[in-house]
Amino acid sequence: MKIIILTQYYPPETGAPQNRLHSLAKYFIRSGHEVTVATAMPNYLKSEIFDGYKGKWYLKEELDGVTVIRSAIFTSKKQAFIYRFLNYISFVFTSFFLLLLKGPKADYLICESPPLFLGITAVFISKIKGYKLAFNISDIWPETIVKIGALKNKTIIRILEILEHWIYRNSFIIVGQTEGIVQTIESKYPKKNVYCLRNGIDFSAFNFNDTDDLRAELNIDSSQFVFMYTGLFGLGIGVDIIVHAASKLPNLPITFILAGDGPEKEKVLSAIETLQVNNVMYLGHLPRQKMTKVINTADAAIIPVKKIDLDGIIPSKTFEALAFKKPILLGVDGEARKIFIDRGKAGLFFEPENADALASCILELYNNRDKCKVMGENGRAFVEQHYDREIIATSFINYLASLNK
Repeated sequence: MKIIILTQYYPPETGAPQNRLHSLAKYFIRSGHEVTVATAMPNYLKSEIFDGYKGKWYLKEELDGVTVIRSAIFTSKKQAFIYRFLNYISFVFTSFFLLLLKGPKADYLICESPPLFLGITAVFISKIKGYKLAFNISDIWPETIVKIGALKNKTIIRILEILEHWIYRNSFIIVGQTEGIVQTIESKYPKKNVYCLRNGIDFSAFNFNDTDDLRAELNIDSSQFVFMYTGLFGLGIGVDIIVHAASKLPNLPITFILAGDGPEKEKVLSAIETLQVNNVMYLGHLPRQKMTKVINTADAAIIPVKKIDLDGIIPSKTFEALAFKKPILLGVDGEARKIFIDRGKAGLFFEPENADALASCILELYNNRDKCKVMGENGRAFVEQHYDREIIATSFINYLASLNK
């Protein structure tokens, strides 16, 4: 098969969709298929074009054997909605002409959403060039952004709902990242081909024998119990809950490491200053290699999400923590809780946005080191069995091939 992956986000940027889609592209190639990734000039999370890509309207390159074609995108460090909208819509236009003029022949066009707007390009290009459109949803828009409070304008919400329906109706396959997403789509579009392409962990991307950590560099004593949060400081995550929980445990040998960036960063830093906590370290946005050292440094991971009426939320950082045998404190109810806490026995659940509940879970792990180790072992075994990206990708490739006959 010949595949095109259309996404606004791709390496050398770091993040969940970037890592997931790059792994998928490499697995397609290993299986003997041809892959081209159509994406933007890298700019996330800096909100500016990376060095080496500035001033270019088009670029073709190769990353780990994957052919990547890129087009220009508008960027701004301003966070107002209009600037985010211009960022999204600019790539809709440039990606359309990128694929119209440079897009190779292909059987499938796999389009990543969010942003939902990119589906406009995907639908028109798939019709013009005869691609089968597989619309890949990791967050349902506009539902998710409405429920986290990022969008309240009823007119815009209605426009997005109409756009969502149009894209889904014109897709050959709708792909959801979690069972919750798939069930939501199936309830609305029972006649559509819907497939669950779960996220997971690319075990080949990590050296699990490398135990190098940051304790000496950060002056963290070996007696300290270290909790970590790594990743996006996003609107729906609520990383500041970790700071509030830390403030309730000031006199214990416990350290909290926060590493990442995003729109909620200033809120987190403000909480650290206001609450005058001295047991929280903010390391900023780190390269992937150093993130591995952060994971090695930690005894456990904290995975918070705001209290949102959405099932099917499974933060991608869960998989890496468990692959490194780190138990998790999971502030995500619904599907994630059922999978990793109830079935996987890989950590403890705390009520989202409840600092007291999180502090209680922190103490439970701190006071039960043997239990902590068992949960870590459980988590590693669980993701090996159920969330190996190679197995997940192979099943998806076979599914696409069966529909392409």
